[in-house]
Amino acid sequence: MELKKKLEKEKSSLKKDLLSFASENKKVPNDYKSRYPFTAGSSDTDDQAREVETYHGRLAIEHALETRLKEVDSALERIENGTYGLCQKCKNEIETRRLSVNPAAPLCLNCKETKK
Repeated sequence: MELKKKLEKEKSSLKKDLLSFASENKKVPNDYKSRYPFTAGSSDTDDQAREVETYHGRLAIEHALETRLKEVDSALERIENGTYGLCQKCKNEIETRRLSVNPAAPLCLNCKETKK
């Protein structure tokens, strides 16, 4: 299945991106902890301010990547249990065009729009 390969590739990419600045929590699947960008021995307040700013930026990126990773894993689970491509809300088929753009989509367009 082409979409399964696309999802697996995205999962690998997401994990690689996360591991570039965060450590994986071995006890909780898809949970990562951003590493603090510590400048050893620096007492310069500008350096410290940059560290804090970098860390806060990493937290936001970490959250977004973890959220997407969970969506991708959920889609892969749906493939395994035979429910992939079915809207999780109304149980109708999700539009092929929607899945080609976002293979992890859990809802059809109609349900996605009513969710807003």
